[in-house]
Amino acid sequence: MCRNIRVLYNFEPPTTREEIRAAALQYVRKVSGLAKPPSADVAAFETAIDEVAKSTGRLLHSLSARTAVRTREGERVKAHARWEKREKQLRRDQRRTGSDQSQRSKAHSSVGSR
Repeated sequence: MCRNIRVLYNFEPPTTREEIRAAALQYVRKVSGLAKPPSADVAAFETAIDEVAKSTGRLLHSLSARTAVRTREGERVKAHARWEKREKQLRRDQRRTGSDQSQRSKAHSSVGSR
């Protein structure tokens, strides 16, 4: 769930209200543990989303930029590079685990043949 929360600060074009609300929704879902609230709690859920969104908007507008402006395309490129790195590491780990398992299997079968 939290993977959907993105950096919203210092973007060109600026972060939209919809993006801020989407991040607030993800935050409230994570904190509450509910993807969709029961009907009795919808009002509380919506109020929390509104308050988090307002607070986030105030925060973003009050921060002073100290780094270069981000672009959504630049962030996509960085995210893709991180994904490729994770994917490469997973493949390496799977090969290592696979060879460990085959060695254990060989050791186990040689013990049984004694």
